[in-house]
Amino acid sequence: MKSNFKSITGSCKAWSLNKLPIKHFILTTLVCFATQTSVQAQEVQYTKPSWWFGAAAGANFNFYRGSTQVLNENFTPPTAFHNGFGVGLYLAPLVEYHRPDSYFGFMFQTGYDNRNGKFEQVITPCNCPADLEAKLSYFTIEPSLRFTPFKSNFYLYGGPRLAFNLNKSFTYQQDNNPDYPLQITNPDVTGDFSEVEKTIFSMQIGMGYDIPIGSQISKTQFVLSPFIAFQPYFGQNPRATETWNLTTVRAGFALKFGRGKQIVTDEIVDGEVQFSVNQPKNVLVQNSVREVFPLRNYIFFNLGSNQIPDRYVLLNKGQVKDFKEDQVQFNTPKNMSGRSDRQMLVYYNVINILGDRMQKNPSSSIKLVGSSEKGSDDGRTMAENVKKYLVDVFSINGSRITIEGRVKPLVPSEQPGGKLELDLLREGDRRVTIESNSPELLMEFQSGDAPLKPVEIITVEQNQNMDDITFNNVGSKEVFSTWMLELKDGNGKIKNFGPYSEDKIIISRNTILKNQQQGNFNIVMVGQTKSGKTVRKDATVTILPYVAPQIKESVRFSVIYEFNESKSIAIYEKYLTEIVTPKIPIGATVIIQGHTDIIGEDNYNQNLSLARANDVKTIIEKSLANSGRKDVKFEIHGYGEDVKYSLFENKFPEERFYNRTVVIDLLPNK
Repeated sequence: MKSNFKSITGSCKAWSLNKLPIKHFILTTLVCFATQTSVQAQEVQYTKPSWWFGAAAGANFNFYRGSTQVLNENFTPPTAFHNGFGVGLYLAPLVEYHRPDSYFGFMFQTGYDNRNGKFEQVITPCNCPADLEAKLSYFTIEPSLRFTPFKSNFYLYGGPRLAFNLNKSFTYQQDNNPDYPLQITNPDVTGDFSEVEKTIFSMQIGMGYDIPIGSQISKTQFVLSPFIAFQPYFGQNPRATETWNLTTVRAGFALKFGRGKQIVTDEIVDGEVQFSVNQPKNVLVQNSVREVFPLRNYIFFNLGSNQIPDRYVLLNKGQVKDFKEDQVQFNTPKNMSGRSDRQMLVYYNVINILGDRMQKNPSSSIKLVGSSEKGSDDGRTMAENVKKYLVDVFSINGSRITIEGRVKPLVPSEQPGGKLELDLLREGDRRVTIESNSPELLMEFQSGDAPLKPVEIITVEQNQNMDDITFNNVGSKEVFSTWMLELKDGNGKIKNFGPYSEDKIIISRNTILKNQQQGNFNIVMVGQTKSGKTVRKDATVTILPYVAPQIKESVRFSVIYEFNESKSIAIYEKYLTEIVTPKIPIGATVIIQGHTDIIGEDNYNQNLSLARANDVKTIIEKSLANSGRKDVKFEIHGYGEDVKYSLFENKFPEERFYNRTVVIDLLPNK
């Protein structure tokens, strides 16, 4: 492998711009860089380089303004020329310095800079059309200050331009008088402009974007940077006489490579103890879903009990003052890490959310309807227990809460004549339904037996804490009684951590760096064996500061169906039309996914979920059409009860109710 790499590298070095056309040169360079990148891939991670080297190529769009006539002491055309335009080549090697964690950096380019152009045609006194082409080129030196306003791949730059003239020739051509076509054509006049400025001092401003090529954790990294620059006419008079001046817009690409520093140490082994340090790389983008989570207005009770089940979150009176419904999702227990768990936690706070809203809206009132297969008295007892909680814990006046007991809810799951999966259906019918005519409590446009106002949840994809440095000391429990860490920075300042007894400890980067941008640390692990021996192991790590990722956000809405329904119940049509549709961005993609619970046959549920998804699509499409919009793309999926795509489990009735849903994802145009 090494010999192959050397031969490839040697071949790349042998090619040059002088021996290949520029197009072939650029393609060949890219192939060489890609080859070297793959060869140099390593298991360890490296920082983003601070120093970059490469080359820039582009086109100068040259705009001539002003006038010129006396071309040199030997030739003055009969008519002055005004304004013009041309395109010239720009080629330059480059050097850049910019630390990954800094706003500012430095750029330096020097190379060939062509300012060719052709003046607008003029008519001489003999009624002859005349043309003048200027062939100007320079050796340019361009140092610039680089500014990264968002610490991202986008950057701005600006600085002076010092140019030394290389070519100053012209070609003058005068055609025949169109009235005398047989007249002998005047020969072209070529020569050099006189009084040309040998040195030009001007300035430029520009912007660019670094596009990574290949691996960004290897030692050698590459970027391709499209750029555009503006060089105004200030100081760009090509000649010391007359009024001709030059403005240039430059557009092109820069190909750059650099070498990063290692940020993960090699593993250190001492007998049965393995010591290593791991620093996770910064994540540039995290996906975030802003979800409008529907709040089902049912409280389900266990068969055989009229007490509120312990899976619902119940507070004591002293906790009420700190309860905030918009912070429910942040109080997630450690055993609830997935999307389903976090959303069900919101639902399991439904009684607390109801109490909080009734406190904030003292004119609101509710009706609690308990439904029990044991009879209306048992259903009434269930409703009384919910009322008692609201009165005792949230201090809601009992006159604002009315009670009713029933055998079946108004919208039952168990239908007359049904014979299959009756236990699951009856679990869903044993519930307390929250009814109200107060708009402060319910979802938009609804009253009576309807879902409560949704809760908005911000869900960010779960990643390892990027601020954490992990120190692994595998086997230390068996070998050491205690161990500690000694971290020495580049200035000789020492920080001590410990003692520890576990095999792995975590320290945040900010705790280690404090106010430093980054630092090279000599890390010493000092362990005391159980026999009293001291063991020391060293490692060197470059610690970079944690950089918060950019959050990429999408929006999600949900529609909940009653059992066995495919047509969207009327309460949702106005919601989809007036709430969801206006939030669809221009050019967005709307992904609509239909789901069911596990009750029923697989094929039936598959068709039912697709029918639900198409029902929602029809309503949204109609609303968009009424607004004159045809810019939205749709993706429709029906997943039925497929457990691979199921949003929630199906153990409890509330999970089955939430699985009877259509999820609407609004993805902005990329």
